[in-house]
Amino acid sequence: MSTPPPEDDRRRENLRAVLAGMRAPASAPAPAAATPPAETRKPSAGRRTLLGSLGAGAALLLSKLKFLAILGTVLKLKTLATMLLTIAVYATQWGWGFATGFVLLILIHEAGHAVAMQREGIPATAPVFIPFVGAFIAMRGRPRNAYVEAKVAIAGPLAGSLAAWATLAAGLASGRPLLVGLGHAAVLLNLFNLIPVSPLDGGRVAGVFTRPFWLVGYAVGIAATIVTRSPILVLVMVVGLYTMWQRSRHPVPGYHDVPGGSRLAMGIAYAGLVIALALTLEIGIPARTASPAASTRSAALVGPYQRPCSM
Repeated sequence: MSTPPPEDDRRRENLRAVLAGMRAPASAPAPAAATPPAETRKPSAGRRTLLGSLGAGAALLLSKLKFLAILGTVLKLKTLATMLLTIAVYATQWGWGFATGFVLLILIHEAGHAVAMQREGIPATAPVFIPFVGAFIAMRGRPRNAYVEAKVAIAGPLAGSLAAWATLAAGLASGRPLLVGLGHAAVLLNLFNLIPVSPLDGGRVAGVFTRPFWLVGYAVGIAATIVTRSPILVLVMVVGLYTMWQRSRHPVPGYHDVPGGSRLAMGIAYAGLVIALALTLEIGIPARTASPAASTRSAALVGPYQRPCSM
């Protein structure tokens, strides 16, 4: 019996080794250690620092939100947002200084309406600003009568006129053209607002008088529209004529029954304010200067407030 040569034995051993390697599953190298590396053991301190920073940031944010909530109760967010938008739009025409001052003067006008409504117990919305139109406050309740409505209406131009005169006086005393321009613009717009046509403040005041005065007021409004050629005033006239038609169709019983003394007092206040504004309109205006006040003659409307739709 012959034995295989050593060369054959060596080949068979090599073949067995190859077959054994092909059948056995590939084994992954053993993990180095079960303990995490030093960098993953330490993050507990870093994680606490991160959480502490996040907590401090959250507390700061909550304090800011609380401040904004307090601010929102004083000056509603929509008022602030529309104010900023209006300032930005006006700034493209007249610069930031004039735009900011002009919007603040409109706000004072609206504040006059708001204070009067609060005194009369009439709920109202916060002021809303509309670029190149002005601002308005919508009443959520009905005035007791036309005299109360007239008091609320004239309060806006009265507050706005006082602010306009103060600004104009400060500008003339200090020699600052910006303040002079702001004062003139505010005088003009408060005078514009006293045109006796609804929904302007003057139209709300005119409601306390007799119906013939309403017709005189609309005649004045038509004349002002022809003279100024203001598109805003054209819109006001259309709305005003519709309002007068609605009032004649759906009168509120007793709403216009106002004592003669109250009518006389309101008439004196209204006429006095109009005359005072007209007399101060040209004070301190340089000869033929391009003033922003001139631009507002046909581009802006300040401070009408809206009554409830039921009226």
